[in-house]
This record gives sequence, structure tokens and C-alpha cells, in this order.
Amino acid sequence: MSAGSNLVRGCGWLVLGVMAALPSGTHPAHAVDEIQVYTGDIAEVGQFSIQHHFNYAFSGRKEPDFPGGLVPNRALNATPEFAWGVTDWFELGLYMPWAIDGGGHFLSNAFKLRTLIVTPNADKKNFFYGLNLEYDFPNAPFSQTHFAMEVRPIIGWRNEPWEFIINPIFDLGFGTLGDIDFVPAARLGRKIGEDFTLALEWYSEFGAPGAFLPLQQQQQQLFAVVDFNIGPIEVDFGIGYGLTSGSDRWLAKTILTYAVPVPGKSQEEKTSMKTPATMKSFMRQPSAVQLASDPFAGMR
Repeated sequence: MSAGSNLVRGCGWLVLGVMAALPSGTHPAHAVDEIQVYTGDIAEVGQFSIQHHFNYAFSGRKEPDFPGGLVPNRALNATPEFAWGVTDWFELGLYMPWAIDGGGHFLSNAFKLRTLIVTPNADKKNFFYGLNLEYDFPNAPFSQTHFAMEVRPIIGWRNEPWEFIINPIFDLGFGTLGDIDFVPAARLGRKIGEDFTLALEWYSEFGAPGAFLPLQQQQQQLFAVVDFNIGPIEVDFGIGYGLTSGSDRWLAKTILTYAVPVPGKSQEEKTSMKTPATMKSFMRQPSAVQLASDPFAGMR
């Protein structure tokens, strides 16, 4: 993945330069519309996927994060997301966030774009990594700025049936009220069946690097999550509990995902793609000519 690795490094240096130029605020600059740990999953080349996030605060903070901001308590935040697999390591995405506040008012949060770079076939590797960049164009009362970014590195370890994934996320706001927030997330999951996984997910908001908020003012939340399938729909459902007084106390999240079948791909091809790499090597029978020209034929 030389092209992808070089792009990850280049984006990383660019982001560090941008972060160094931003002021360091001490208060969050935006509302959260997505509660998810990125696991390295990516759409197949040429595949289109549709995903919808729903987050609801049953018992949330009753004050906005900034003057005029959305009050989290009894608010439903939602985000339809559309993604397209460009290569086996690069995916493009489009979000159209919206919310319904505690008073029942519908609010649109414009749109944001996403570029995701990951290790190819991350779901078959013991160690994988990636970088997700989101470019936000938010409206009030979701943000104090008119342009923002999310920088989300993805670092994961996986061996059947366990996975542990870290997203050390930085949220950047640009403009006179811009700031930097360190909002890491992590996931520990255990696969119980072919399409059934139980997980614990941790989400947080520490504040600006070098000027973290006092612990009780930070957002620290722990979610119990279950992932399963209903036909072609992938479902991620979780209940979260706030561990500090600065957190929403009780939340629920649901993510529904549908991956549109790739045109022209037969069911046999789909099945073979899910076969573990070691089994594929065993099943493949290279010819004598192939072995002569490539001693590793059949082992890739």
C-alpha cells in the first residue's frame, strides 16, 4: 500500500501544520452527530453504500456547549452518509447532518465531505491503520465556525474473535472562534457469530491539547454495543452512560448500513472474497509454468 501509506503520511504532516496554526480554545465548538469508532472497514471498489446514524440523549446536558448552541438534552442528532469505494484503500463520503431539538424543531447542519484511507483488506489483517479526514461546513446552532475538520487516525489489532481499535481524534474549528479538541474513542469487540458482535466503546472529549478541561467538565462516555444483521442491513446499536458531570448521562445510538451490490459481481465472487487469505492459498492450485516464473504463486 505504498501510495496509500505515502498519502497518509502527507496528510498527517499537513494536519500537524494546520493544528499548529490554530488557536487553542478551551470549549467545544460543535455538536456531535456521529457516535462511531472507525474500524478500518471500507467499501469495495466501485461499491456505493448508504448509512444513517441516529443518536438520542434521553438524559443529557441542559446547557449548550457554546452560546446559542444546540442543547443536548432530549435532542436527536442524525446523519445520512453516502460512501463510494474508489480503490481498495481509498473511499469518498458525503454527510448531510440534521437534528431535532428538545422542542421538536428540525435543524439542518448543511453537509460535510469525507476522505478515508485504510490498509487494504483491513478486516483480514492482525494489524491495520488508516486516516479519515472530514471537511465540515456547519450551520448555527451546531457550530461556532463556518468551516471545521475532523482528523481521525485509525489504529487497530484484530485476531479471531477479538478486535481492539483506537481513534485518537482531533476536531479543528477555523476562524476567530476556532479551536482544537482532542476527542479520542476506542472499541473492544468480540465476535460471537458470523454476523453478531458484542463490544464496549469509549468516547471522550478532553478539550484543547495542552489545556485539558478538569475531569468533571470532560465528556467521558461508555457504550455497550451490539452489531448484527437484519437481511442486507447491518445494525449497530448501543446504550451509553456518562461517567462525568460534564457528560450526557444516558444516550442511545443506532447505525444502519446498506451496501449496494457491485454491478456485475456474481455471488461466487462475493463468497470467495470473504474466504480467509490462508484458505484461498490452500485452495489455489498454481500451474508448473506459474511456479517456475513465480515461486510464491498461489501463496498470495
